[in-house]
Amino acid sequence: MSVRNSLYWRLLAWLLLPLLGLAALMLWQAYLGARDTADRAFDRLLEAASLAIAEQVKWQDNRLWLDLPPAALEMLATDAEERVFYALYATGDEFVTGNARLPALEGGGTALRFADVGWQDQTLRLGVREARLEDWDQQERFEVRVAHTREGREALAFSLFQGSLARVALLALLATGVLVLAIRFALAPLTRLRRAIRARDPRTLAPLELALPRELAELRETLNELLSRMRRVRANQERFIGDASHQLRTPLAGLSARAELALRQNDPDAWRDALQAMRTTSASAAHLAVQLLSLTRLNNPEATPELEPLDLTRVARRATRHALSACQRAGIDLGVETPESAVIVSGIDWQLEEALANLIDNARRYGSQGRDDPCVTVRVNASPPALEVEDNGPGIPAHLRLMVLRPFFRGQAPGEGSGLGLAIVDGIARSHGARLSLEEAYSGHGLRAIIRFPEAHA
Repeated sequence: MSVRNSLYWRLLAWLLLPLLGLAALMLWQAYLGARDTADRAFDRLLEAASLAIAEQVKWQDNRLWLDLPPAALEMLATDAEERVFYALYATGDEFVTGNARLPALEGGGTALRFADVGWQDQTLRLGVREARLEDWDQQERFEVRVAHTREGREALAFSLFQGSLARVALLALLATGVLVLAIRFALAPLTRLRRAIRARDPRTLAPLELALPRELAELRETLNELLSRMRRVRANQERFIGDASHQLRTPLAGLSARAELALRQNDPDAWRDALQAMRTTSASAAHLAVQLLSLTRLNNPEATPELEPLDLTRVARRATRHALSACQRAGIDLGVETPESAVIVSGIDWQLEEALANLIDNARRYGSQGRDDPCVTVRVNASPPALEVEDNGPGIPAHLRLMVLRPFFRGQAPGEGSGLGLAIVDGIARSHGARLSLEEAYSGHGLRAIIRFPEAHA
């Protein structure tokens, strides 16, 4: 299984990515905090050094004079060996003394200012202190400028950042470990469900009985519903197979009995009668086998072709033409009524022809009973689109019209039918999104079988 299709790795990735982003943000904040802490610490040293220098400024020989104490600059020296600069300026930016001519800072008016400045291809941290002499007879203003390079600051900032990096890395490792364990524990019920399904006997369709969290319980119930539908399908298949075997066993047993009885006779006329009976029985068995194959094919959704536009008028005429000879031999008047224009629906032509063939065959077998002038009419309606087969026979009682749609249900009418014709027609209708209904004939005597198609398919 690839990582992309793994739920475990997906959850881990989607949870780790925000965690890594948060860790990166924390490290950036830690770096900025370390730099700010180092700047504030060294700025305090600049402030102390400028104050120490300002206290040593005096007025002597009509000018400012500085007797620089060694401790004023030594306090700025660190193990990083950064370079230290100082300068004393009088009013008007006049350089008095110092080891470098340091630049001025804009924004006067404050006693102490700090800034990073570029000076002679190097970056300095410059502190400027404005002060004045405190003698009773002289109050000359001056500026003390003290600066040093940033090696010490950067070393301190990196040291502070290393401490933060170690803490963040440790927290990230702990969070990742907790996250991995949490995902593993959270997916444990899914693993149990998978193992329970894999360990089941493939022949059993019993419901799953497994304690699961609410979200997976819904999946379990969905699986149980699927298993319940599969149980119903298997029960229907087993019942269908049992009925079909029973239906086929009867004519086959009849053929065997007829053949055995004929072999005991020496009269050619008895042989002829047995052969005729065997021919009738074999024709009935062949018809039953064809209907069983049709019903099996209808129940296989993978073998169903796509629906295509077709004309119901042409389907009705072809089905009527194919059934005409059988109806004429039975003395039944078979006719077809179609509109002048085409009636277009989405369907499968051979299935609809088979449905009409079964309806016409049922009308021929049962609709002609008890009538001196039996007739069967195939009709096509345009709005809504529908196929009708009407006979003038005894009809079917209203309380049996739904039951005769079940396979192998023959109702009360005698005959050699198998009870599959209307079930096949109903399956074909449902596969076309249509509905089969059995109603009383227009004349009040007989049955009218109608396949109504939805208007959207017209």
